[in-house]
Amino acid sequence: STKLETIGKYESAKDAAKKMLDKNISSLVVIDEDGQSIGIVTERDITRGMCIHDSPSKEYKIHHLMTSPLSTIEPNLSVETAANVMIQKKVRHLIVKEDDKTVGIVTATNFIDFLNEQLGSVHPSTKVLKTLKDEI
Repeated sequence: STKLETIGKYESAKDAAKKMLDKNISSLVVIDEDGQSIGIVTERDITRGMCIHDSPSKEYKIHHLMTSPLSTIEPNLSVETAANVMIQKKVRHLIVKEDDKTVGIVTATNFIDFLNEQLGSVHPSTKVLKTLKDEI
């Protein structure tokens, strides 16, 4: 997906959660002062981080919660290669980089959409994939 939302590393967990809710997304790419991608923060990171630490979400900063370094791939890689990278690195998000520029993100949901498209609506597995997507 080329729809990529970002957040600054010094913004709060509350800001991140609000942005994710407003945009109906589950992750934000964390950028530094120069606009360079330096990490990723997910709903899971926020949930776990806020449950572990005893501080208000508006005071807890993204750089404490983010995953860094980023797991990245190049835009010309196959779907199978991207899936294998996710499995090997045990991540649910891959940042797509062309040279040093962040150009997109691949998520587990993208794979489900791809498989649904490949299988077609009459295939029995399509219903399973739709249910799985709703649960992610």
